[in-house]
Amino acid sequence: MKFNKKSAEYEKYLKDVKIKKIRILIIQVVLLIGFFALWEVLANNNVISTFLFSKPSDIYKLFISYITSGTLMKHVWISVYETVLGLIIGSTLGILIAIMLWWSDTLAKILDPFLVVLNALPKTALAPIIIVWVGAGIEGIVVTAVAIAIVITILSAYNYFKNMDEEKIKMLKSFGATKSQILFKLILPGNIGNLINLTKINIGMAWVGVIVGEFLVSRYGIGYLIVYGSQVFKLDVVMMGVFVLAVCAWGMYEIVNLIEKFYYYRQRRIKG
Repeated sequence: MKFNKKSAEYEKYLKDVKIKKIRILIIQVVLLIGFFALWEVLANNNVISTFLFSKPSDIYKLFISYITSGTLMKHVWISVYETVLGLIIGSTLGILIAIMLWWSDTLAKILDPFLVVLNALPKTALAPIIIVWVGAGIEGIVVTAVAIAIVITILSAYNYFKNMDEEKIKMLKSFGATKSQILFKLILPGNIGNLINLTKINIGMAWVGVIVGEFLVSRYGIGYLIVYGSQVFKLDVVMMGVFVLAVCAWGMYEIVNLIEKFYYYRQRRIKG
């Protein structure tokens, strides 16, 4: 019996899902507004020090002044540009190396201990060395972001490739499929969702590398704003930088999330 999408039960299910999403969104908004309201009240009543914690109204005024002057957008643009470059290069190189490891078991065994050690190392500690090697400009900051994102990409993507259903691989081999055909017909298409999720993780990794690099050498960017504010004890600048950073990271995450939803929508359309 064919399921009727217009049935009352299905309509009720869709309505319940929509109501649940709206309810969650309302709770999230209330929590956010409540957090800022409590912060403002505590600061105005001297329960917390505005020198150490600032307060939302001061941060908002500073934000408006930076937006009006055009200074903030310049800092944001530079940081976003560096992060996107680091994300694309780190994710692409990491996936290519993971494919090489999947292709050659010998290479995977040779590189395995080195990758484990690199993954265990605090990559941010290598940032000063990387910047000395590459240079103190955008190149050094981007390479720092790549260095932080690439190792986790290699290990995760390789793990996804190796854990592909063995029965499907055997079936393709029984039909005479070559290794490249298995890669492009099964391994990569079967892991698109995993690679998109990995990209979401790499957004945070790339931002860490960019902010650390800007802490050390940059004269522009969100990281520079944060470190400048801390050096001159302007905590409203620091807080503004942190909030802007959070919004930028969230925006990039949502863009990837939309790509993921579009991909799964296309998959459902293809399957009928």
